[in-house]
Amino acid sequence: MAAESGRADDSTVVINVESLVSSLKVELMNARLSMPPSYCIFKTPSILFRHRESSFLPNCFSFGPMHHGRKKLLATEKIKIKYLKGLLSRVVTNRSEAMSDEAMENILTGLVNAVKLIEKQASACYAGHDYAGDEFVKTMVLDGVFIIELFRKDAEEITKEQDDPIFSMSCMLQFLHHDLILLENQIPWLVLQTLFELTKLPSETKSLIELALLFFANTFTSYPPGIETSLFNGKDIKHILDLLRLSLVLPSEEIKNNPTSGWQPIPSVTRLKEAGVKFVKVAPHSILDIKFRDGSLEIPSLLIQETTETILRNLIAYEQCLPNCPPIFTCYAKLLDNLIDTTNDMEILCKREILDNWLSPEDSTQFFNKLYNDTYIKEFFYSQLCDDLNRHCKWWWPRWRAYYVQNYFTKPWAIAAQIYAVIMFFLTVWQTYIPKG
Repeated sequence: MAAESGRADDSTVVINVESLVSSLKVELMNARLSMPPSYCIFKTPSILFRHRESSFLPNCFSFGPMHHGRKKLLATEKIKIKYLKGLLSRVVTNRSEAMSDEAMENILTGLVNAVKLIEKQASACYAGHDYAGDEFVKTMVLDGVFIIELFRKDAEEITKEQDDPIFSMSCMLQFLHHDLILLENQIPWLVLQTLFELTKLPSETKSLIELALLFFANTFTSYPPGIETSLFNGKDIKHILDLLRLSLVLPSEEIKNNPTSGWQPIPSVTRLKEAGVKFVKVAPHSILDIKFRDGSLEIPSLLIQETTETILRNLIAYEQCLPNCPPIFTCYAKLLDNLIDTTNDMEILCKREILDNWLSPEDSTQFFNKLYNDTYIKEFFYSQLCDDLNRHCKWWWPRWRAYYVQNYFTKPWAIAAQIYAVIMFFLTVWQTYIPKG
């Protein structure tokens, strides 16, 4: 009996192993073992999402399939329908056709067919999901048209209706500036460009790139530089978030330096000031161009507002997910975190007009201190800058000079006392060493 029991146990083990092997073979056959290069829209990694969930979730508008159908976002779908209807009416009128349901249906059919042709390419942009299907095409058309019409109205390429809920309700534009920059809320640029070209009227003068950058002109600075569309020639724009990233990366001079595999922390603004470093606001083409030369740290002005944390967190998440993407904004966040350690650091930069802070000093300081948590940097783009700052701080003369100036030349009476002391010193020396008579 014992032997039979043993044989039964042995056969059970064999059967279980065969079952496991068979199951693994099926998984190996069906598994996608490499990430397709088309992936550019990702679900935010939970390790980043947990730090600030509101920075990754839409407030009012869903764009694309990831948040499509969420109950709290359904109310704004009617606005998208309104924008689609307005577009169809305008195109029909421009073609000098009689306004009719049939004429509008013909134009809508053309839009749907155009998106249907690029359906697989568009679906392949979303990592981990195959969204292809009629509902996906419908979402691309409805959301894509809404975004394009929004940009056109904001740039006054077309007339806004009196009852337009986006421009008549002040909160709506704020919601859109947040929802359109979310990594999970992106629509492939290919879809937007296709719909834009099909609906562009002869009277329109601006490209889709210009319209998008105009809409987000005050995202990073209160004084945005002019738009140079030539920078984007030959560039593979993936979506709106990618466009905003490229708009700062392409004109940047600093990130063209050779990055290194390691990085060194630098002192905070307060410590650098004690070491004699001066802080100067500059106006280059990119906020990324932070430079140190002749004892001055030159920092482009950065606007800190409600959407600043959102855009920086989503850019960092995008860089962390996109294969072979240089972690430029992740490095930028790490540098700012080193510089801004306390509210005093924040106030120093605000007084120099380097930071245009619309939030409380406590709130803005706190989010800088946590921006790059749980990220990974393979190459650091500010190595030379950090080395130069650390080398400067180790030199005794700037530190001594800064200490002396801050403690003895900050008030009129202190300056007068120092001048008096110097005069008395020279008089004493003169009386001691110059022979009388």
